Amino acid sequence: MTGAATISGPERERIAAVLAEIACTAGEVLRRYHRGPCPHALKADGSPSSAADVEAEDLIVAALAARYPGIAVVAEERAQSVTTRPADLFFLVDPLDGTRDFLAGTPDYSVNIALVAGARPVAAALAAPGLDRVWWAGATTVEAPVVAGRPGTGRPVRARAVPETGLVALGSRRHGDAETATCLATLPIRETRQVGSALKFGLIAAGEADIYVRCGPTMEWDTAAGDHVVSAAGGCVVVPGGGPIRYGQGGIDHRNGPFAALGDPALAARLALPARGRDAPAESQVSAAHP
Repeated sequence: MTGAATISGPERERIAAVLAEIACTAGEVLRRYHRGPCPHALKADGSPSSAADVEAEDLIVAALAARYPGIAVVAEERAQSVTTRPADLFFLVDPLDGTRDFLAGTPDYSVNIALVAGARPVAAALAAPGLDRVWWAGATTVEAPVVAGRPGTGRPVRARAVPETGLVALGSRRHGDAETATCLATLPIRETRQVGSALKFGLIAAGEADIYVRCGPTMEWDTAAGDHVVSAAGGCVVVPGGGPIRYGQGGIDHRNGPFAALGDPALAARLALPARGRDAPAESQVSAAHP
């Protein structure tokens, strides 16, 4: 792999399958710590970092370096040491998404790995070790059970159209906010489920839910893998104005603005995400700068 333009569809599929293997192996590290002693501390932003995060990230970064030498890796635990904008082709890694839930003993945590080319993910894997599920996507999205620490036999999955009975929305167990509630209030929500981590993207890709809105802060490594898993399954992840998240475009901050993951792209026209930050439409940014 020498650049974004050289990555063919079949190669993206092969890369995604490799990322799934790596994510499942990292998941075995997390299983060893889950519901047992797991030393941890708070980072400067108040979020926890645990021994499980660090060990899983070390494994993933070493595996990516061995398999894809020369491609930059932006990983959560190492991100503070990154002082330059990533290259056109780079990996985004979250070795343990949902650390608070993980430390509390809940099973819905995940491992997220995505290859980004030209500001968009082109191959990704999202593993849910606590639920024995893994999704990966190149041009299409595949789901498989995790068997003995590896992906089992996979099957293609597709996001679903808006159900006649109403939407199933996914919310963050620890990150609700008034703006998200306002966005959802205009839609025919039949049920809201509280789910931790990027697992929400996998459930939307598998057709088990319809919408996940997040107006509070997230980082690029939180969303890139899930973004591609949903998009390759026929859904979409949109920012204010209806466009996609563009990764690696915000310098070294890597912070996302508001977004929504949708099983049915037709829902995008019915959403009113709050416009702010780097993903806001240009006219909204001008208005914010000159009230």
